[in-house]
Amino acid sequence: MDSGTHLVMGLGLAGLACVDPVIASNQTIFFAAMLGTIAGSLAPDLDSLLRLKSNAAYIRNHRGLSHSFPAVLLWTLLITGALQVGFRGSLPWLQIGGWVLLAVALHVFTDLLNTYGTQALWPFSKRWIAWNILPIFDPVIFTTHMLAILLWALAGAQPAVVFPILYLFLTIYCLWRSWLHRTTWDQLLRLDKGAAEGAAHYHLIPTISTYDWHVLKEMNDGSYHVGSLKHGRLTWLDHVHCADHPAVEQSKTDPSIAAFLYFTSFACAQVIEHSWGVEVRWSDVRYRHRKQYPFVAVLLMDHKSHTLGSFVGWLSDDRLQKRLRMNTY
Repeated sequence: MDSGTHLVMGLGLAGLACVDPVIASNQTIFFAAMLGTIAGSLAPDLDSLLRLKSNAAYIRNHRGLSHSFPAVLLWTLLITGALQVGFRGSLPWLQIGGWVLLAVALHVFTDLLNTYGTQALWPFSKRWIAWNILPIFDPVIFTTHMLAILLWALAGAQPAVVFPILYLFLTIYCLWRSWLHRTTWDQLLRLDKGAAEGAAHYHLIPTISTYDWHVLKEMNDGSYHVGSLKHGRLTWLDHVHCADHPAVEQSKTDPSIAAFLYFTSFACAQVIEHSWGVEVRWSDVRYRHRKQYPFVAVLLMDHKSHTLGSFVGWLSDDRLQKRLRMNTY
C-alpha cells in the first residue's frame, strides 16, 4: 500500500488498541502504544531512504529484506525497545510489543495483497510474492480509516467501538476482493480462447475500480498481450514484442538494468536506434497508463557499445525523452 494508507492504518490500530484495558486506562501507555503502531506501520518503508543513494538501489531493495519475516521481528524489537528507553522502562512489554508487532505484520500483509508484492519469505526464498487482490492505493481502505479517525478525534466516538467495527468491515472487504479476483479470473479464462488452448499464461491485475481489471497475457514466444477486463468485457489494447538483440544481453550487466530485472519478472526490452547510438529500453508491462509503460529501465550506448548513461524509475514519455536528451547531448 502507499505511505499515506500505512500512516492512517497506524492511527487506526492505535484506536483499536483501546480494546485492551491496560492501554485504554492509562494515557501514558496509550500514547506509547500510538507511537508504536504508527512507527510499526511505517517502519518497513524506511528502505525508501535508499533513494538518496540511487534509484537502482531503491528499486532493487524496496519491499525486499525490510518486509521479510525476520525484519518483522526486528522492527518490532527495535521499536518496542526504543519506546521502553524513551519511557524509562515504565511500559508493559507484552501490550506494547504486541501492538507494534501487529502494526508491522499488517503493513507487510497488505503489501502482499497488491501487484508490487514483497520478498516476505526471505531468507527461505527470494521470490517476489504479489497476490493481486488490491490496488496499490485502495480508496475504500484509506477513506474508511479517515472517517473512523475523524469520528474519534472530532465527534468523540469511543475508539473501542469504532475501530473493531472498522476492521471487521475491512476484513470482509478484503475477503470480498479476494473472491472477486477468483470469479473474475474464471471469467477471463472463459472469455479468451488462448486459455483453453494452453497457449499463454495469464495475470489479472486490480485497479481502483472493482469491475475494471488489467489483463496480462504472457505468450509462449515471450511476447505479451496487454488488455482490460471491464464489466465482463475483455478488450486487448496492445501486443508487446520483446527484442532479441545483442544490445539487450549486454544491457543486463548495467546496475540500473540489473536492479530492474531483479525486481520484476514482467520486463520486456526494446532496442531503438539513434544517430548517436542505441537505446535499450526495458518496460514492466504490468503497468500501462495512457498507452505508456512508465516503469522503465534504460541503457544508452554509443555505436561502439560504450555506455553513455542509464537510469531506472517511473517516467512518463515526456520525462523519459528529457532524460534521453540530458544523457546524450
